[in-house]
Amino acid sequence: MIMGKKTVVPFIESSYHTFTPMEKVIGDFFIHNTERENLAAKAVAERLFVSEASLSRFAKKCGYKGYREFLFYYLDSFEEQRTEEKANDTTKHVLETYQELLSRTYAVVDESQVGRFLDLLLAKKRIYIYGKGSSGLAGEEMQFRFMRIGVNVQAITDSHLMKMHSVLVSDECLVIGISVSGQTEEVIHSLKAAKAQGARVVLMTSRRDRSFDAFCDEVLLFAVKEHMENGRAISPQFPILILVDILYSHYMKSDRFRKEALHELTMDALQNTGKGKKDREILEAGADKKERKRGGEEAETWER
Repeated sequence: MIMGKKTVVPFIESSYHTFTPMEKVIGDFFIHNTERENLAAKAVAERLFVSEASLSRFAKKCGYKGYREFLFYYLDSFEEQRTEEKANDTTKHVLETYQELLSRTYAVVDESQVGRFLDLLLAKKRIYIYGKGSSGLAGEEMQFRFMRIGVNVQAITDSHLMKMHSVLVSDECLVIGISVSGQTEEVIHSLKAAKAQGARVVLMTSRRDRSFDAFCDEVLLFAVKEHMENGRAISPQFPILILVDILYSHYMKSDRFRKEALHELTMDALQNTGKGKKDREILEAGADKKERKRGGEEAETWER
């Protein structure tokens, strides 16, 4: 359920592919609407030539109990006035699109789901990321970010390697698929194959689809705008990387001291500055401390 002042529009867009033609008319109205007044069920039904029951079904498909709750959150997050853009103001358009995507991402990110994802990340010995094209590039960036703080992670972006690899994973693996559309055939096929081998599976996508539940343990949503997959103005990687940064920041919160030392150690390996000795000592000291603590707990258990 959507809570607080998070904008409703991203949830309409992520469910859009499931709508009937009539529900798409309703969805288009609320996506592009710029007026706050006369949004009562009767007024909207008359304006769109639909029934009030259709409005109720539409609201429920978006995740609300009914139209009244949908309207409450819609009005709560409504922008009073959308400024018109000048046709030649390209810079302003790009920056405003970035800002809009940031706001939409906040709307669709589920903090409790992020926590469950991190539990999977910590529990599994090997992490694999599947993605093609722009999604594959974002997957490689995710690999570099998490590898530098000690995560055993590998991004696979070749279609043939993806298919072969997916049948070789085990229950010790977490497989993450990235697909903006949620319809990249090679990625979806490989995730299903990995699930059949006992791996835990997470899909990062902009598409909400119940069919994903059959083979995904979690579906992490990110926000997009129309035609973004084509990269016409904004890179399709941008919303994916926002989500990656959110996951990375949450992951860094636990055992932060050790992870920062690992990060500095990998930086030293890249730059060959010779400063990594201190970070190695920090990591070894941390490992010794954990070993002593574990030994103390075992001794205490034996005494009991």
